[in-house]
Amino acid sequence: MSKKAKIAWLYLIAALFVAVAMYLLVNKNNYLFFALPAVLGILLLYVFSLDKVMMLISFLVPLSVTLSEFEQLAVSLPAEPLLAGLLIMFIAKLLYDGHYDLKIARHPIAIVIYCMFLWMTVTTITSEMPLVSIKFIVSRLWFIVPSFFFCALLFKKPKNIDWMIWLYMASLCIVVVYTTIIHAQHGFDNNSAHWVMSPFYNDHTAYGAALAIYLILAITYVFIPGIKLRRKIIILGVVALLSLAMVLSSCRAAWVSLVAALGVLICVLLKIKFRWIFSALVILVGLFFTFQHQIIDSLEHNNQDASGDIMENIQSITNISTDASNLERFNRWNSAICLFNERPVFGWGPGTYQFVYAPYQNSKDKTIISTNAGDGGNAHSEYIGPLAEQGVVGSILVLALVITVVYTGLKAYHRAKNKKAKVLVLGATLAFFSYFVHGFLNNFLDTDKLAVPVWSLAALIAVIDLYYSNQDDFTEVTQNQLTQPQKQD
Repeated sequence: MSKKAKIAWLYLIAALFVAVAMYLLVNKNNYLFFALPAVLGILLLYVFSLDKVMMLISFLVPLSVTLSEFEQLAVSLPAEPLLAGLLIMFIAKLLYDGHYDLKIARHPIAIVIYCMFLWMTVTTITSEMPLVSIKFIVSRLWFIVPSFFFCALLFKKPKNIDWMIWLYMASLCIVVVYTTIIHAQHGFDNNSAHWVMSPFYNDHTAYGAALAIYLILAITYVFIPGIKLRRKIIILGVVALLSLAMVLSSCRAAWVSLVAALGVLICVLLKIKFRWIFSALVILVGLFFTFQHQIIDSLEHNNQDASGDIMENIQSITNISTDASNLERFNRWNSAICLFNERPVFGWGPGTYQFVYAPYQNSKDKTIISTNAGDGGNAHSEYIGPLAEQGVVGSILVLALVITVVYTGLKAYHRAKNKKAKVLVLGATLAFFSYFVHGFLNNFLDTDKLAVPVWSLAALIAVIDLYYSNQDDFTEVTQNQLTQPQKQD
């Protein structure tokens, strides 16, 4: 076809599109046809450039809206359909190519993930609600496979790490600006702080968890060498914006997670070995259970409720006598323990907690925000939830994941020769750790908002551990197309 013919066809198709779109708009009041070019563009990316699809997802995740708020359909649009499509295309490509990077596939983090899926499959067979558990596993697949296994291939090219982090960060900043404006219209009062981030984040706890992760990552980039002054000023602006958002979020669990990450950073800078950090945590947990009655009795004397004052909010963190949010967590945790006691080995099935915990609520544990129907949500813990749903093995596997990722990150940090790789893997490890400290009080890995950043951070840590911890240069390790991974020896 000649150049003139191609131009003629282009104008003809464009004119036809405009005509059809205007007809639908005027006569049918239908705007959906205008989305066709974007849909076609995304489909082309799926065929020719899966890496750009993942980058697009990273940008869209903070801006996605969950339809359950409008139509009782629990899907986050457009992020989750894009993740599901990427899962299908990536698996199809693996089956066609017949190979994957074996270094990544055999990494300890990957092995823990296999064990988690294997045990989820076993507990789905014994599940109280098999269809719910199957849906849970499928959703975990489209979160974990693209965010960990596909991103691990992308991160072999270090520039993709920067793009992945900053695309999410850019759209998160958009959400922060929107949230702050709405919050200001309500006088920055404490009650509105719980919902002003809607519809992008379902409440201030998920919003706070994301802010904590990306505040740590933004601070990390301040210390990466070689960044020009203009970019560093922009980064400092982002740090200031996210810091303000963190304070205004009134998310006490996120504040605690930042303090915990700071504690780990101090241990790293003082060159305290991982085994001593781990031993100290084990001792602290042991002391808590040994003196739990005395500790709880002391905490029950704290009557400070959450408020608009930041110091009062900090004091309310340990209030288990009148703070409804804290008391409701104890209600959910006690219900989960009761569920675990009845089925300690296999649990009730992945994703079933919110459907089965209602009869296990103790009347003395209920609060003003409890519901007799038990339709208030999940177990509010990344550790206790799996205990009820997947038995003791499920909870142990979550702990194994956290220990493996943090240990790998600290090991890679100590071995890294390149300054950027060193700083980046430490920041990623602290951000990952902050989420799982937050995870003692909430659980969001069943949502795209936190699943994508958390699992991609695990991928980042694994890749730096495998490919960059012993390299002087932080450059691409392979010239192969990253969407067509080659088998490693």
